[in-house]
Amino acid sequence: MSELPISPSFSLAGKRAVVTGAGRGIGLAAASALAAAGSKVTLLARTENEISDAAKQINARGDDATFRTLDVSDITAVADFFNSQSAFDIVVNNAGTNRPKPMLDVSEDDFESVLDLNLKSVFFVTQAAAAKMVEQNTKGSFIHISSQMGHVGGPNRSLYCASKWGLEGLNKSVALDLAQHSIRSNTIAPTFIDTPLTKPFFEDKTFREGVLAKIKLGRLGKVEDLMGAVVFLASDASALMTGTSVVIDGGWTTD
Repeated sequence: MSELPISPSFSLAGKRAVVTGAGRGIGLAAASALAAAGSKVTLLARTENEISDAAKQINARGDDATFRTLDVSDITAVADFFNSQSAFDIVVNNAGTNRPKPMLDVSEDDFESVLDLNLKSVFFVTQAAAAKMVEQNTKGSFIHISSQMGHVGGPNRSLYCASKWGLEGLNKSVALDLAQHSIRSNTIAPTFIDTPLTKPFFEDKTFREGVLAKIKLGRLGKVEDLMGAVVFLASDASALMTGTSVVIDGGWTTD
């Protein structure tokens, strides 16, 4: 009789994770999920009070979290941070921004703001973290928070789409470069998630109705909808996944 296969573990006990933009929204949810699964989580953001409060809440429930203020658009500071740390097992690139407007109205400042944070910063965070993983022979997992807009287009989203399509391409190339070191790289591509960053957009009734018409399941996403995918991609349960995207869009991209 054949032995039953043993399901791979979703436990992250003994792992070290770092999350950028971890003070609120998707980043906070990712940090909370990783900590609940057993990892020691470092929360990064520019605003100390948010990540300090978040770390305190995670520790208060019995999990393990610390925090560090870091502007991921400061490439020198990013390199210094990762050089000062032991290798992380899990890196979540979440920090990002958006300046929605018609492409004819986009300024150079808009372009640099969105592309620098959403793409350039992700590259150099990944480079610095991966270098330490390779140096210390750590089999790590990168999870980049992309978007459904990295798979489709959208009105008034030229910069955001450019950055997220770029991130999807970067992810595939990073996966190829790092596979020989047993380091994985994947994206999570959500639909519109109700967060402090997106909430002002939904005050426009016409915009909200247009979004809901595209989401086949008929509701906005919640940060909780992404937490399982974060743990899955961080754990041994996804050990053969790299260079791909987990699209969590309520059916938006099925058309």
